[in-house]
Amino acid sequence: MKFSLAKRFVIQAACFGFWSILLFAQSSDVTQNLADCKNGWETCDRSRLSQSESTDVGLAQHRRDVSNCRNSFQSCDRSKLTPQETIALALADHQQNVADCKNGMTTCDLLRERNVSNCKNGAGVCDRSKLTSSQVTEVLAAEHQHNVWNCENGWDQCDHSKLTATETVQVAASEHRRNLSVCTAGEETCDYLKLTPTEATTLAAAERKRNYTACLTGSGYCDPSRLSVEETHSVQLKQNGVR
Repeated sequence: MKFSLAKRFVIQAACFGFWSILLFAQSSDVTQNLADCKNGWETCDRSRLSQSESTDVGLAQHRRDVSNCRNSFQSCDRSKLTPQETIALALADHQQNVADCKNGMTTCDLLRERNVSNCKNGAGVCDRSKLTSSQVTEVLAAEHQHNVWNCENGWDQCDHSKLTATETVQVAASEHRRNLSVCTAGEETCDYLKLTPTEATTLAAAERKRNYTACLTGSGYCDPSRLSVEETHSVQLKQNGVR
């Protein structure tokens, strides 16, 4: 009887040890499979993953893809990046390229820097799809300033609809000064209707003085019909040699 109990105990202990070893082996195998999946190895068996493990593996793969893109590895899949990650990557790429160009590295892409410059200056070939979000902001600001400059100088490329309220006032003042200048010079582009009453009076007085001087000296265009009685008399005396 004692022998039978002892034998049974030995058998049970052996079975327990066997099952413990088996369970440990299974647990180790599950852990290894999870690690393989997180590392993206071919030995990964996704069918053996639990729902939470599949989520962890997906996050690990995403982090690995972000890292691959940051390191310019061929395994980078930009389509899997979030919009924020795409922007951050583009900014990092730009900063790295600028550093490479400054340091004379062979990895420098001057075309990329030239593209940014072309977009800002509105000259050459501009590929907006290659701009980072910060570069797009810079380009839009540069375009706006170009438009303000064009409007202030009266150039054809001016778009008044894109001006702010303050810029509209500034441009109107520049246009008025420019019109007064061409009117004073007697140019054909003068718009007399845009002159203030004071400016029109001052301009008329200046023109009468110019006409009188021309008639008096015989130099320049003279219109005798615009001379006053006193001015006509002075011109006649001048012409007759009387001082």
